[in-house]
Amino acid sequence: MNQEASPSAPVSYPAVDRSAPQLTIRAILTGMLLGGVLSLCNIYSGLKIGWGFNMSVTAALLSFGFWGLSEKVAGTRRWGLLENNINQTTASSAASISSAGLVAPIPALTILTGQQFTWGMLAIWTLSVSLVGVVVAIGLRRQMLLIDALPFPNGIATGETVKEMYAKGSEAMARVKMLLAGSLLGASAKLTIALAKLKSLALPGAFAGKGAMAGKILSLKNLTLALDPSPLMVAVGAIIGVRAGISLMIGALIAWGWLGPHALAMGWAQPGDEGAMVSWYGSMNKWMLWPGVSMMVTASLTSFAFSWRSIVAAMRGSGQGAKVAEIERTQEVPRRFFLVGLVGALVVASFCQTLFFGIGLGTAILAVLLTFVLAIVAARVSGETGITPVGAMGKVTQLTFGVIAPGSISANLMTANVTGGAASQCADLLHDMKTGLMIGASPRLQALAQVFGVLAGALVGSAGYLLLVPDPAGMLMTEEWAAPAVAAWKGVAEILTQGLDAMPPMALWALAIAGLVGMILAILEKILPKERARWVPSPASVGLAMVIPGTYSISMFIGGVLGWGAMRWMKGWASRFLIVLAAGVIAGESLAGVGLAIQDALAYVAAGGAP
Repeated sequence: MNQEASPSAPVSYPAVDRSAPQLTIRAILTGMLLGGVLSLCNIYSGLKIGWGFNMSVTAALLSFGFWGLSEKVAGTRRWGLLENNINQTTASSAASISSAGLVAPIPALTILTGQQFTWGMLAIWTLSVSLVGVVVAIGLRRQMLLIDALPFPNGIATGETVKEMYAKGSEAMARVKMLLAGSLLGASAKLTIALAKLKSLALPGAFAGKGAMAGKILSLKNLTLALDPSPLMVAVGAIIGVRAGISLMIGALIAWGWLGPHALAMGWAQPGDEGAMVSWYGSMNKWMLWPGVSMMVTASLTSFAFSWRSIVAAMRGSGQGAKVAEIERTQEVPRRFFLVGLVGALVVASFCQTLFFGIGLGTAILAVLLTFVLAIVAARVSGETGITPVGAMGKVTQLTFGVIAPGSISANLMTANVTGGAASQCADLLHDMKTGLMIGASPRLQALAQVFGVLAGALVGSAGYLLLVPDPAGMLMTEEWAAPAVAAWKGVAEILTQGLDAMPPMALWALAIAGLVGMILAILEKILPKERARWVPSPASVGLAMVIPGTYSISMFIGGVLGWGAMRWMKGWASRFLIVLAAGVIAGESLAGVGLAIQDALAYVAAGGAP
């Protein structure tokens, strides 16, 4: 259920130690370096499962461990709390650069139109998108953090963690060690694990003897349901929880255990190459993605519609709440700089749309103006619930420009790219500023740190994306790179620009039914009492399971159950280390996977593949 904040909730301001270092060179450089590396992790996981992770706590722990060691060994100055806050602000904004289009609309545009991106073009584009969100967040800070006093749960979690780190240094080092152990485990597993395989399963009688599958044996590997336990996916499952894990398992069984074989038997989907040990994900996904995408989109938009109170409040503001302390007035970004930034962001983002994608100037300006509005809405929802509806914001823009600019794939995808990326960065900065408010940091310096962060993310993340997937059309939406977010954006763009003829046989019926189910489940999540709502399968997770290989869902289900068991029977240990260990596994396997993928990509290009 949504968490409603009281407009008149008191805001307490900790005493600010003005002599304590904040925006130091080492804080910015540490944040840019960590953020650049962590951006690769989010791009990797985003192309695998469509999700990225908030890296604030990870960056705070890693920097605490490094500079703590440096203080002991080399006698460097103590790594202060406010310096660490600048570091985590910089790093989290850099790591979230994946939301600026690198794991969804950008590869979708390449697949649909063949347009290729250079590193410079991609870096400029993602930077321009992110800066729109940064500017909007600066303008919203006073209203949402001080007047409306919205909780911004991720910011509170980070604030409590860093305060605890500095109150109990030994606890922080224990968590750093667990993070590093998880990273080592994840990297080692990626490089050395021997994966179990189940060889074959006869096709059930109800599907046998029909169409292209007549007389054939269908293996679990064909259906992507072979046991293939990825530590990264298990770790993701531990973070997202048992309800999402069970929902993914339900979705996988429905999609790949029942609906997929039925679609094969009826000839709606096509089998892949012969062999019990060959995955048919690539061929089956061309049909399966339609119901999966539909369920994710309708569930997201329905859930977002239930936030109408937040939408109204965001549009008009409350005008109530705590008075703004004088220290806040002196530390906020000056109004004139905000207005200059607002105009600059509008001009740059509009110009980039026109220059890079041939979008008309009027359409581009309208897209940025709509983005300003939707970023406000997304920030409000994120402030109350901790969930930023990036996908929903993008789909609203896709639907809008499907009407305004029908038939233009570039306009449909890249205007929505501005909205989704800006909404993500806006919410990210407000969560960071919530942390800063809790510890007495300067919002003016945090805003500057965010700018350095998106710069690092744009430079490193764009290079990492181009090395990971030099040929999106040939590499994505495969078992190796499921790219469910790409499938979702691509599918909506195809329907809006090419019409229903772009869909395979009977996919329209599957889309309609799955969309209706997604709406019903999303409604039940909102209207049922909390005790009952937790038993409703997550429609977003069920839909995701239809778009990613079944093996991913199995691994995340295992992780969700293990995490639930740890919290139930080892609560003390789990509350301290579970998320940290899981984050370490994700980072370790992601970085090892990035290294291997870059090696493969370079070999692919050397062999004559697309640059």
